[in-house]
Amino acid sequence: MAKHGTIVQRFRVPLGFIFAAAFLFFAHPTLLSLAIGAVISIIGLLIRAWASGHIRKNQTLAISGPYAYTRNPLYLGSFIMGIGFTVASGVWWLAILFAILFLGIYLPVMRVEAKELIAIFGAEFENYAEAVPLFVPRLTAYRDVNSVPNKFEKELYLKYREYRAAIGVGFALCVLAVKAYFFS
Repeated sequence: MAKHGTIVQRFRVPLGFIFAAAFLFFAHPTLLSLAIGAVISIIGLLIRAWASGHIRKNQTLAISGPYAYTRNPLYLGSFIMGIGFTVASGVWWLAILFAILFLGIYLPVMRVEAKELIAIFGAEFENYAEAVPLFVPRLTAYRDVNSVPNKFEKELYLKYREYRAAIGVGFALCVLAVKAYFFS
C-alpha cells in the first residue's frame, strides 16, 4: 500500500466524473424513471449529508449517526445515489456498468481505508469493525459503552463541502429532466 493510498483512491473522483459524463450522454429518461430515480438519489444524498456531520477525519473514530449502522455511510450514500441515477436514466445496462465500476473502485478503497483506520485507532477500530459491517448496514445501531455518541454538526457538513454533492445531484437531475422533456 502506497503512503498516500492506492491509485484507485487517487483517481476515484475523476473516474466518477468520466462515468457521469458518459451516463448523461447515454441516458434516455422518462418523466416516471426520472421521478423514481430522483427520490432514490435524494435518499443517498441525505445519507451522505448525515454522515458528513458525524465524522472528524483521522481525529476521532466515527461511530455515531449512520456510522452506527455501517462503517462506510458516505460510500453507501454514493451507491444509493448511483442506483437512483441509473433508475432515472431508463437504460438498464448503465446499472450494470455502474455496479461494476462502483465495486471495482470502492471495495478496494474501503479495504485500504480500514487498514489506515486500524493504524490510527488500533483496537478501538478493530472492536468497532467486528460489530459494524463494512458496507451493508446492520439493522440496529452499534453502541460503544465507553463513548458518548456525537450529534450531527452542521459545521462538519460545511467543512467537508458536502453541499457540493447536492449541487451535483441537482445539476444531473436538471440535465436528465431536459433530456426527458425534449428527447423522450
